Amino acid sequence: MDKRIPLRATALAALLACQPAFAADVVISQLYGAGGNNGATLRYDYVELFNRSTSAVAVGGWTIQYASASGSSWGRAELPAGTSIDPGKYFLVKLASSNTAVGSDVAADFFNGSVNMSGASGKVALVNNNTALSGAQPSSAAIQDVVGYGSANFSETATAPGMSATTSLLRANNGCSDTNHNAADFTAVAPQFRTAASPANMCDNGPVPQPIVPVCPASATLTFGAGGSIALSASDADGMVNGALITSSAVPGLSLGSLTPAAGIGGNASVSLVASPSVAVGTYPVAVKFTNDQGQDASCTVGVTVEMGAGSVVPVHQVQGAGATSPYNGAKLTTEGVLTAKVGSGFFIQDLAGDGDPNTSDGMFVYMGAAPVTAAVGDLVRVAGTVTEYKPSGAARSYTELSNVTSVVTQSSGHSITPSNIDLLGTNLANVEGMLVRFPGTLTVNGTESLGSRGELALADGRREVPTNRYRARSPEAIAMAAANAANMITLDDGLFVTPNSVPYIGQDGTVRSGDTVSGLTGVVDFGALGSGGAGFKLQPTETPVFSRANPRSAAPEVAAGNVKVASANVLNFFTTFVDGTDVLGQTGQGCTLGAGTSKSNCRGADNMTEFVRQRDKIVAELKAIDADVVGLMEIQNNGDYAASYLVDSLNAAYGKVEYAYVPKPAATGTDAVRVAMIYKPAKLALVGGALSDANAIYERPPMAQAFKAANGAKFSLVVNHLRAKRCSNPSGGNVDQGDGQGCYNQLRLEQVQQLADSFVPQVVAAAGDEDVLLIGDFNAHGMEDPILFLGAEERQVRFENQLERFVRPNGIPHSYVFGAESGYLDQALASVSLSQQVAGAVLWNINADEPEVLDYNLDGRNAAAQALYNALPYRASDHDPVVISLDLPAAYTDVTAGVQVQRSGLVQGRFSNIGTATAWLTNSSGADMAAPVHYVLQGLPANVTLANATGYVNGMPYITAAPSLAAGAQATIQLQFNNPGRVAVNYTPKVYNGSF
Repeated sequence: MDKRIPLRATALAALLACQPAFAADVVISQLYGAGGNNGATLRYDYVELFNRSTSAVAVGGWTIQYASASGSSWGRAELPAGTSIDPGKYFLVKLASSNTAVGSDVAADFFNGSVNMSGASGKVALVNNNTALSGAQPSSAAIQDVVGYGSANFSETATAPGMSATTSLLRANNGCSDTNHNAADFTAVAPQFRTAASPANMCDNGPVPQPIVPVCPASATLTFGAGGSIALSASDADGMVNGALITSSAVPGLSLGSLTPAAGIGGNASVSLVASPSVAVGTYPVAVKFTNDQGQDASCTVGVTVEMGAGSVVPVHQVQGAGATSPYNGAKLTTEGVLTAKVGSGFFIQDLAGDGDPNTSDGMFVYMGAAPVTAAVGDLVRVAGTVTEYKPSGAARSYTELSNVTSVVTQSSGHSITPSNIDLLGTNLANVEGMLVRFPGTLTVNGTESLGSRGELALADGRREVPTNRYRARSPEAIAMAAANAANMITLDDGLFVTPNSVPYIGQDGTVRSGDTVSGLTGVVDFGALGSGGAGFKLQPTETPVFSRANPRSAAPEVAAGNVKVASANVLNFFTTFVDGTDVLGQTGQGCTLGAGTSKSNCRGADNMTEFVRQRDKIVAELKAIDADVVGLMEIQNNGDYAASYLVDSLNAAYGKVEYAYVPKPAATGTDAVRVAMIYKPAKLALVGGALSDANAIYERPPMAQAFKAANGAKFSLVVNHLRAKRCSNPSGGNVDQGDGQGCYNQLRLEQVQQLADSFVPQVVAAAGDEDVLLIGDFNAHGMEDPILFLGAEERQVRFENQLERFVRPNGIPHSYVFGAESGYLDQALASVSLSQQVAGAVLWNINADEPEVLDYNLDGRNAAAQALYNALPYRASDHDPVVISLDLPAAYTDVTAGVQVQRSGLVQGRFSNIGTATAWLTNSSGADMAAPVHYVLQGLPANVTLANATGYVNGMPYITAAPSLAAGAQATIQLQFNNPGRVAVNYTPKVYNGSF
């Protein structure tokens, strides 16, 4: 507060009009400005502050500001937030140094090196904010104190003496004197700074107010349902306590009664902390603040504990309560209910009558750990224990249960609870946790991942589709589907919480598949950790579930007929070198290459030869059943052509003949331990040129392309892809999961398809001389995610059309992979626009993703019962389903013999040469122009006779291209040269074809 002292003489007032006067509680009591100067006593400048008042003063955010003797620019040193100076105490601020090697250090309360004062003349202000003062002689209500010294032009009345290297300025009376006259209040003396640790110096300001003294018990215990009150009081030696209030969080049923104020100074005020009978069991810290007529306050805290009385029984529905957690959380109590189900670590009870409130569950779980339970289902039991809110790892909510059980006493037997009929989509499962329920409708199996490891099946109302499988990421539709999926799942458990000795729920064909259904499911609603990770609501069945095979297996993929069948198959780490360091040849000490390193730790897939044989046989069965003309493979060992060659040999052995060959690897196969590969049927397709790959560093697993020619001469190019996985492994920037359903590394996958479409595909088209391109493989992107939509964008020079959306979507959810009990397809079939017109059909053969993982080749951690489920059938050969595409490629050429008149001359055989010559004339008598090249084919030449000037061969027969085109009625002349060493008669059947060979 700015309290100005009036001057007595007008002349003096005029003379000193620029000299301010301040009377603040905190003043500058000492300062030193020669820190680090030559000959300085001390190494740093300092300003000492002193609280002259009887109350603490908060000075956090205040500043010490300095300007030169006549300067107008003020440097600032801000005091730290939360700083407070107690009555009669000092606070030392260490400032800058001219040379830290000169003088002794200063043991200060705070250091700020931003202000460097003069040791002779200057001006220092204490300001209650952080705003820089303005001008050489500032006028601001924020200024609390000013000291001008030496020749300074700003001070209180007159400047204090100048300082030196060995002297500081000290306020009189140890800081208490403040006459608003710097010259009178300060003396130059040797530095004698004080800190907050120095003894208090109480100025003569009258008596110090005495504090309020509350009298409260530290704790108090009450009995639930009885209520009670706790006496509190407070007094003040020099004042009267006249108010009280609770300052802690409100607790229903706890309040203060009417205060009886103190009758006089020093008297007692009293009040009661009142607890109603409805206060829930628990412990509550209650803070009460007392106030007096002097503006003072003081608080005390009472720990109020409400306990159950001996013999009290709290109904289950009261223990559960209507909130997210039990109102009795942490309380020791007794409850009672009918035992409805036993599980591996305890049992469930349910109130015999219930309260009829849909917001409170009538059931709960009693955790027993390994303790035996002698009570039986149908017994009415009274259980004593502690109410606990159990929160499994990864859970977003807790689960009310009774733990630390001290007694389970059977009251009677033979009771039954009628299950509550519920609808999964219309029920908040939290309101029925622990209760016996029945789903009268049909639920669908959505996930089988943890069937073998935990005896769990993920169920939902219908099949849950990955939102970005159907809708564009970040769209309102995708967001709505994600929310709907989250509310549409319950896990069917087997009550064990450990790996089961026998795999439950296995039925027809030794499996249970995603897409199968179960009706009338009855059990108790549980909540806990899931074998697939995280936590969720589960159903512990009380009646044996009966599944219907709504999603039957098929022996082979059913796809529309065409003349070329293409397949895409992820073979799930088909390695001929094993994790144990052995290989298919029985060699030891082997390894797999990843990047620049080779080690058995880089190997994936089979651990040993036993697992490998199981894996190989399933994959061979899968590929044989598909019987495609060409197959693109993902996740095959990147060891040259060896793994692909081994798979081909195994497949041919299954056929009993040579049916397949592998496409020789391209130059670049990437740095990953796996690569993409191709196998094909040479009897159906011919290689056109060599395989190509894209060695761009953006790929770990480069795409591989190969052009093929069908028997009818039609060509197309196949590109096999395996983009970066969604798995999060230290991503950064745009590759971090954006929470839009596309997972990690979506940005990298998008960059990979940009490289694929803009650079690699044009190379493939140019090399093949044909725009018919089919992209297949594991794109690790669902159907409506950014990478797939990019490839189908209208503005693309080479645009690709999604064949699975075209052929599979109309018949249901297209899916090749199940994760998190949601179905979608990561495996794609994308045809260039020109090829799309030649696609007869496409299917996803759902033999893997819908099948339980426990059926695969692995032996790890599986007991005999689980291992016995294995067979060498194709089902669960991988975790991805194969894609099968049927192409109906039109012939590149047509037989036009009937529309061409052929005339031939006789053979002229050289007398001394093996060469014979003849002429043929072709006349277009079809009545239509033949725009494409016209070829003359010689069918059935005699043995040992060849066409020496043949343009080429088609289906083993020589031909000569007669003309690039032949108009209606036009004629083309062909000269024929035969190599005829036996000088036999040259007879053949002429054929004429129009088109491209």
